[in-house]
Amino acid sequence: MRVAMFSTKPYDRRSFEEAGTAGLDFRWLEARLTRETVSLAEGSPAVCLFVNDEADASVIASLASGGTRLIALRCAGFNNVDLAAAEAHGVSVVRVPAYSPHAVAEFTVGLLLALVRRIHKAYTRTRENNFSLDGLLGFDLHGRTVGVIGTGRIGALVARIMRTGFGCHVLAHDVRRAAALEEIGVVYASRAELLANADIITLHCPLTPETHYLLDRQSLALLRPGAIVVNTSRGALIDTEAAIDALKTGQLGGLAIDVYEQEADLFFEDLSAEIIQDDALQRLLMFPNVLVTGHQAFFTREALSAIASTTLANIRDFAAGRPLVNTVTAASVKG
Repeated sequence: MRVAMFSTKPYDRRSFEEAGTAGLDFRWLEARLTRETVSLAEGSPAVCLFVNDEADASVIASLASGGTRLIALRCAGFNNVDLAAAEAHGVSVVRVPAYSPHAVAEFTVGLLLALVRRIHKAYTRTRENNFSLDGLLGFDLHGRTVGVIGTGRIGALVARIMRTGFGCHVLAHDVRRAAALEEIGVVYASRAELLANADIITLHCPLTPETHYLLDRQSLALLRPGAIVVNTSRGALIDTEAAIDALKTGQLGGLAIDVYEQEADLFFEDLSAEIIQDDALQRLLMFPNVLVTGHQAFFTREALSAIASTTLANIRDFAAGRPLVNTVTAASVKG
């Protein structure tokens, strides 16, 4: 069965070939899936997509007319796929619900440490033989209150690390409570209570209509002045313009993000020789208390291996007519 794999980087191809693509005819495409590139999938019963590929209603209609019957996401998120349109056109959607939650959780803590201890600034200084400590003053994480929004696999690991590893007070917010976290002293609270009392807030929830701009002007105004926000989940959980204004007033004391709401045309590419037209991102990068990375939290050997293995299993199940264990539908999301 032919599989058109969009947004392919060399490391993607290596991880899939190492996992074993025998019996599948992969077409490795560097292009991102959009309305302009969807014709590249014609004749492919399956397409393999990543986080910034666009599978809206019009793209799915084109995929279906070209013979595609499976969208295999090599990621956990599915907010870039119109699930209702996929169902209407008879296109199944599968994903990788979990690959290496440790990868993202550990990176989240790494971002936080780098920001509060100014590690990224210190690295730049010492490369220029500047060993002054002025401007590098940080603070202890021990004893601070950390708010974790979303306690699924990744969020639960972050909560556990911060609670048992750093000795933080941890507040959590989720539609479902994790008893195992409560047993170690994590306290569930309303979103408003968490925002008002946390020194550090880290986001680990999916992007849905309900969580879009979870941190907007109103919610940022609820923060304890000087609070720090970390986001390794989905960019559009944060209203970027509102965050910039909060940084300017000091209401937001620091921001560390591995995702960005307008990242699709930017992240995963080397644009160092180009003029970036995204003014909001350029403004963010000018703040001394902002740390931005290019969606690399997932990027470990273990995660790439798990992503490839699960994605290939999903595609082979479809090709063999077996039940799809990692399917996602509009109904399942609402449920």
